[in-house]
This record gives sequence, C-alpha cells and structure tokens, in this order.
Amino acid sequence: MPKLSDLKFPADCATLPGGFWSAVGVWVEKPHVVNKRLCGAKETEAKDAEDVSLLLDVPRDPDVLSFLTCKVSPARTHERDTSCSSSVRTFIPKVSNGNLRKEIVLRDFDRQQVTFLPLEEDAEGRVSLKKSNVYQIQLCSHDSEGWSLELHVLSPDAWFSDGVVYPKLPWLTSELLPKLVRWGSECRSSEFKSTLSLLPVEKYSVVYQQLKDKYKSMVKVWPEVTDPEKFVYEDVAIATYLLVLWAEEREEKGLAARQSFVDLGCGNGLLVHILTCEGHPGKGVDVRRRKIWDMYGAQTLLEEKAITPGESSLFPGTDWLIGNHSDELTPWIPIIAARSSYSCRYFVLPCCFFDFFGKYQRRQCKKSQYKEYIDFITELSQVSGFNTEEDCLRIPSTKRVCLVGKSRSYPRSAEAEAEAEQRRAHYIQSRQTTPGVAVQRSDIGNDGDCCHGNADGDITSGSSWGAGFQPRDRVEVVRNCASLPRDFVDGVVLQVANSLLGMTVDDGGGRHGDWNRGGSLSVSEVAGLLEQETLQLLKKECGGLQTLLKNNHQVFRVEGGRVRIRDWRDGKPFRAEAKRKPVAPGALKTRPCWFHAHHAQGCPLQAELCAFAHGADDLRPSTRPLKKIKHEAFIFSQSS
Repeated sequence: MPKLSDLKFPADCATLPGGFWSAVGVWVEKPHVVNKRLCGAKETEAKDAEDVSLLLDVPRDPDVLSFLTCKVSPARTHERDTSCSSSVRTFIPKVSNGNLRKEIVLRDFDRQQVTFLPLEEDAEGRVSLKKSNVYQIQLCSHDSEGWSLELHVLSPDAWFSDGVVYPKLPWLTSELLPKLVRWGSECRSSEFKSTLSLLPVEKYSVVYQQLKDKYKSMVKVWPEVTDPEKFVYEDVAIATYLLVLWAEEREEKGLAARQSFVDLGCGNGLLVHILTCEGHPGKGVDVRRRKIWDMYGAQTLLEEKAITPGESSLFPGTDWLIGNHSDELTPWIPIIAARSSYSCRYFVLPCCFFDFFGKYQRRQCKKSQYKEYIDFITELSQVSGFNTEEDCLRIPSTKRVCLVGKSRSYPRSAEAEAEAEQRRAHYIQSRQTTPGVAVQRSDIGNDGDCCHGNADGDITSGSSWGAGFQPRDRVEVVRNCASLPRDFVDGVVLQVANSLLGMTVDDGGGRHGDWNRGGSLSVSEVAGLLEQETLQLLKKECGGLQTLLKNNHQVFRVEGGRVRIRDWRDGKPFRAEAKRKPVAPGALKTRPCWFHAHHAQGCPLQAELCAFAHGADDLRPSTRPLKKIKHEAFIFSQSS
C-alpha cells in the first residue's frame, strides 16, 4: 500500500485515538476550513457494518478491497458496537458548474483509518469509483515513539487534480495532514453551533456567489472611512443568509409574498439596500445619516430617526426585525418583536455587549464574555416567548454568532399573550438593579470596525417600559486622543521623552552608542510622571495614555507594555509602518521632525533620509487636492 507521507503527533499528546476521529469529523463535515475553494459539504446515507467490504455500494474492485483491508486489524480501541461505517459526502464548491462531486467515506474503527473513495458518473448515469483519487488517512501507534498520521494513496501516479474538489497531492501532505494533527492534538469542541447549521449550504453557496458578483463594485466606491472589503462582503453574506432563510420559510409555510423587514440601527444601510433590491419590502432606521445613503437611490428606504424602546417603536405590520450589530438595541429587539405582533420574527447578530440599561456586566467567569453574552440574549429571547435558534455565519468577523426567533413557544391566545407579557416585564425589571437610576453609559460605540452605530433618543411618556434605556449621543464622538488640544499632546510627549532621554543607559558601545536613545519605562511608570489632571483628561479617551504614545509613533516605540525612544536608524519597522511603502526620493514632507527640534543631538538621520522635515525650509505641505469619489461610477443592478 503506497505511503505518500507521515507526520508525528506531539510526544505529550493525550487526546488519541479519540482526537483522531474528531479531526476526521471536521475534515468530512467542514472541508472548507482547509480547502478555501469549497463552500462546504453535505454528508448523507450513513450506515454501519462489521466488515468494511460490505459498505461498498458500487462494483467491487480487488485493488480497492486490498487497499481497504491490507492492514491487520489491531485490538479494539473504541467503544462502538460496529467496526465500520460509511457515508456519502457531496462537495459544494464556492463557484458551482452544476456538477456536484461525491465520494464514499469509509471509517474503519478497528484499523483506525478513514478512506475516501471518489465517485464519478458517466453520460448514461452509471456510477463507478474514481480509482485514481482514492486515498486513506491512518492513525498509527509506534509504542515508544508515540503516534503518527499516515497518508496512503492507491494510485499516486494517476492522481487527477481539478484545483477545487481534488487538490494536488502535495497539498494533502503540506496542508491537510498538519491540520489533522493539530485538530487531533487539541480535540477542542466549539462553544457555538457549526457554521450555517440552519440552512442548506448548497443554496447558500449559489446565492452568495450571485450577490457577491452583483455588489462587489461597491468596494471601489465606498465613501465611508470604514474598511470597504470587510463591510461590503460581510453585509453580502448576511443578506445571503437572510434571503435563503426566508426562502426556506416561504417554502415551509407555503407563502407566496416575500417577507417584509425593518433593520434597527442599520448603519451604512447596505444590508437594507441589498434586501430591497432582491425583492423584500422594508426599511432601515438609524440615529445618524451616512454618506453612502445618498448613493442607493429612492427605492432603498432609510430613515434618520431615534428608536427608543416603547409603544411608539413597535412594528405590527412587519414580518422580521433585524439587528445587525445593533449595539444598545440588541437586547431590546426580541422584546420589540414579541410585542409588535404574534407573527413578528427577529434576527440579531450581537457584537458589542449591552444590557437593557447600559453596558452588560459579566456574571460568570467560566465562559468567555462573548459566549456569556450570547447566552444572555438567548435567555431573554426565550423569556420573550420565542423558540430561539443559534447559528454561526460565514463572515469576516470574530463576532459571527446570530440568534433567530422564527416561532413562539406559546399558543396564539389572549390569555397566553398576557402571561408572556408578564414574564417579559418582570425580566426587564430584574435587569435594572435600581429602578430610575441610570446604569453607567457606554463608551463602546463609535468604533467603525466593530459596529454600524445605533439608535438613540429621548425617553417619552408613552414608552414607560423603556425607561432607563441609555442611548448614545447623536453626534459621533472621537475618543482616540486625536481630538485633544495639540498643545496638550505636545506637552505630554515632550515631558515623557525628556524623562526617557534623561535616563542613564549603557549602550555597550553598539553602533548607535553615539546618539542618546534614552532608557525605557513601563506604561504605568510613565503615568506616574504625569499630573493627576492630565491623567484624568486622558482617561476620557479610548486607550488613554497608551493610545497617545502610540499615536506619536514618530517619537516613541511601545512594545510589550514598555515605552522607548524610537531610533529611526533601526532596520526593524514598527507594525503600522511595516504595511506602508518606503518613502520615495523627493517625497513631500508634511510634518516637522520632532528629533530635529527637541533632541539635544538632533535627528539621527540626515535630512534627505528622514521622512520628516528638518526645519521650515524642508517642510513641503501637499498641494494635491483631496481624492474625490465619483458617484456616477456607483452603479447597481436593480434587477432581482
């Protein structure tokens, strides 16, 4: 039996052989986590047997049977009643050509091996094994040498690669095998459900590719300061999820009309635009208008309006409420949906952690904060009367878990509704420790990489059940030290730099020993140098003192919690600078050099090599006009 490669497990690995089968499960059920050209796979037709040869549903081949049984079965190391099992795996590529490839997956628990037998179908519909691409992964024990993973291929010389379902043979060795060893060693179970567990993955793949091709032009004309690729493709993926979810719902309930929706805290409004263009009537509401709203057209309904939980913020005629990174409104959306009408459903994708009346306060240390918050939203959804389902989206974000309330857990009657309403009111009240006293208001918002922004407003007399709700400010407040007075920042920089330069440091006669690089201090030690009034002002900014020091990266290097003077002669670039192109000869210098002006020995670089201006004569402000975005280039296809 040709062995193509083998890889040893760590010597202290204690998860085997169970970890091996967990790793195999990941590869069988989620091949897309390794093979990025796949959207997923569907496993069907599972069955068990005592003999692996009994599981082949295609004409038997002596070479294949020998390949499956050539190794002697060792002593049983598993607790299963059967020795073997088989299933059929259907691959779902990201870009489908209509021909889905399948393979038989044979698990031999006695021999501790799994074999993959690809199937091919001829023009007359007859199915046969694709012998050239039969491969096997086997767990081997070497006594004192520990465990290893072996890759066997039936016909390595005849291997066929299509670049999608069938990668090249070296890929199995360099990519797949190391992943299986890592998964088998860790043997960790996720806190959350599998990705796209509530949807048919094949339908999702087709719709996602269609929407991606249709709306990808937005990346080039994105007018916001946020990352266009992240936000465009994330909203395309969320729209895909909702469209497939709603299509499945229409099919299940026999509905003809497309579901209506309201997106609360819609941010840039792209999700609203996509859903509208795909035929679903709805609107988005947000406290703050975005630049991109003007680019969508009149058919996309977006309202600049404050939403405060209350009787005036119910949507009785709406099928679905959406909370996509809806911040302060996230815990209220299941409540608003439940109180809007018995048939109103909801979808939320939580991001920042908010309770009903302010920041969410952790109560359990055994869970991650994210898991604890998801459990909190799940609990309040169930209390609100929803049969709550959890799923994991396929989006470029670390916060990918969504919650869906598609149906109620109580019958449709006035009595049941009254009881459910009593539970909701009691639960909301229980979360407000001191009625009438505002919980600490949040500084989390205004982060474009995290959230869209959210609704806000005054508490009105008709919204007593939302009393105590803490809205964010209408005006987006920048808290990254950029808005601090320039004189204040320059004073802090000069004070910290002089303290560092005043430290006696033996440079050991190194190549930079002729120029004073000063010493180093921890961030807490730097804070001790500053007056209390200065620290109080910095505390109001996100990141505080450390953010100010990092913003002034021309002067300081902040690494591992320690602050040093930056020496621009060092070849190692700092993290932000490493992503930028080197300064071109003759480039305009728009900022003065701090070292030229303040260091006793001046700048360690010559003027022509320094990226900053050495004096007023070297300063050359840019006269180039700001780049304009051509709105006329922003064209959407409105056809469904």
